[in-house]
Amino acid sequence: MSFLEIENVYHTYFSPKTATTALENISLSIEEGEFISFLGPSGCGKTTLLSIIAGLLEPTEGSIKIDGINVSDQKAMIGYMLQQDYLFPWKTIEENITLGLKIMKIDTPENYQKSLDLLKEMKLENIEKKYPSELSGGMRQRVALVRTLSTYPKILLLDEPFSALDYQTKLKLEDLVFQILKEYNKTALLVTHDIGEAIAMSDRIFLLKANPGEIAQSFIVPKELQGLTPFAARQHPSFSELFQIIWEELNNLESKTT
Repeated sequence: MSFLEIENVYHTYFSPKTATTALENISLSIEEGEFISFLGPSGCGKTTLLSIIAGLLEPTEGSIKIDGINVSDQKAMIGYMLQQDYLFPWKTIEENITLGLKIMKIDTPENYQKSLDLLKEMKLENIEKKYPSELSGGMRQRVALVRTLSTYPKILLLDEPFSALDYQTKLKLEDLVFQILKEYNKTALLVTHDIGEAIAMSDRIFLLKANPGEIAQSFIVPKELQGLTPFAARQHPSFSELFQIIWEELNNLESKTT
């Protein structure tokens, strides 16, 4: 049995007059420590799928299991990082990153110190007493990641977390996040519109088609890229080859939806 099992997931949004199927027959298995990306045209249900995996939405049909247990029974084991950092502006950075520990009642001195140590690993030193408004966008996203990792989630869900950043900051943060996740052997699922980001960070990539959202194709990122940091992977010849293949497939999918 794989670490994360998604089996025959369907999801339909109902309104008084219509029923819109957002996802259809999504099935895949993900191993612990894998980095998975989801790509696809707008309306293909990427964020809906992430919300179902997070336990925020009940699928119309199908199941999501982590280590054989339904995700609805272990929502606390999932970390969710969004495009916006959603830090509380009236709380210090130290208070923000330890809030999850307090909510889950695991705010032991040891866990508290590990959260502060993680700030340093993310190259955020001497900012504990500062407020979010005093930090740059890239720094705030790193703080948001520390807050997410502080509660020791089994799976990290990333919904376009770098898309609002300038390109240079985005590339630096990709490397840092990639290294931290590998160090802690975290399983991560990324939703992105950026083909390059998906290739540079992932072990596998799933391409979804729209109306309804369904897995159209999957790609295994070459081993020679998986062993590199995202920035280094972008310079490798295999990167351009896979980019072109996925670009053409994505273009084909988008042309069918217009």
